[in-house]
Amino acid sequence: MRRDWAHEFPHRAGLVHLNHAGVAPWPERTAKALAAFATENTRHSTEKVQQWKHKESALREACRELIGAEQASDIALVKNTSEGLSFVAYGIPWEAHENVVFATQEFPSNRILWQSLPPRFGIEARGVDLYQGPSPEDALFSQVDKDTRLIAVSAVQYDTGLRMDLARISEFCRTRGILLCVDAIQMLGVIPFDLGETPADFVIADGHKWLLGPEGIGLFYCNPDVRERLLLNQFGWHMMQDTSNFEAQQWQTVDDARRFECGSMNHVGIHALHESLRMLLEIGIGNVYKMVSSNISYLHEKSDEYGLDIVSPMDPGRHSGILTVQRPDIDNHGLFRFLLQSGVLCAYRCQGIRFSPHFYADRDDLDHALRLVREYV
Repeated sequence: MRRDWAHEFPHRAGLVHLNHAGVAPWPERTAKALAAFATENTRHSTEKVQQWKHKESALREACRELIGAEQASDIALVKNTSEGLSFVAYGIPWEAHENVVFATQEFPSNRILWQSLPPRFGIEARGVDLYQGPSPEDALFSQVDKDTRLIAVSAVQYDTGLRMDLARISEFCRTRGILLCVDAIQMLGVIPFDLGETPADFVIADGHKWLLGPEGIGLFYCNPDVRERLLLNQFGWHMMQDTSNFEAQQWQTVDDARRFECGSMNHVGIHALHESLRMLLEIGIGNVYKMVSSNISYLHEKSDEYGLDIVSPMDPGRHSGILTVQRPDIDNHGLFRFLLQSGVLCAYRCQGIRFSPHFYADRDDLDHALRLVREYV
């Protein structure tokens, strides 16, 4: 059942936020939690450091619950998606004859990274057009051979909102001994995901989109069975087994995911993301997805009624929290600028307008945005 969540998102009058696939606003409770943390820091300084560590542990547990990992210690807290992806790309002990397969349509963070590898390791980076096959998955599989070490894919494509069949990709990889790396930034917080049902070796997502958190904090899951095989490229005190022995000349890295956290933690980001993520988990990601799907279906229905061209796939299992549309016979980039000037936050993608409303979006706001699309001249 839909509930009024407007109190958690007190946007200024006239502002309509339909860009959660870009940068999300914080809930009111998150802002209050950060204000309390700032006051605590100001008044108590490091007297509260143990409480901050408890919050760090609580965020790991929330992330574990979000993706269905077995243990919270399998979660590393990272700066952003690119950092987590880099741990994978530059941690795998590549052999020169091997290759990695990825989509050419990917956001640069999950594309240029793999393209950077051949000069360093001599491997082949195979970019694939997702639309040059019977299905996007078949397009990826067509470039796999006995030397494929890893498939890298976004769970949801950032421009059209195309949702990949992760279960099928996961099964394909498992039966062939291929590593699977999932950029889940456009999925986590809006679409249910469970490692128990869809195993992946690596899952990475920043917190500033559908998770309603700040930039600068995200999660990195690494399959424990492959964790120690990843070569480390960053080193610092926080990854040591004994973080209190600063004089140690002989040291060991920890066995769990903290081995990827080389330095001091982003406690501001940790406090904020924990508050936002706990709210989403209290609602239930399944319930969030139902509400977001309802909003997307409504936008799709109205867009079709208004004669807009629908760029995003709407087939069952393919749609996500993104709907990209084009208005025929006009300058859609001009339309995008008009929407921003009118207080409708969206994005310009695929020569059209990308809407990405979260669960709390009001139908009046959706109608207002589409009305502006129609009225633009």
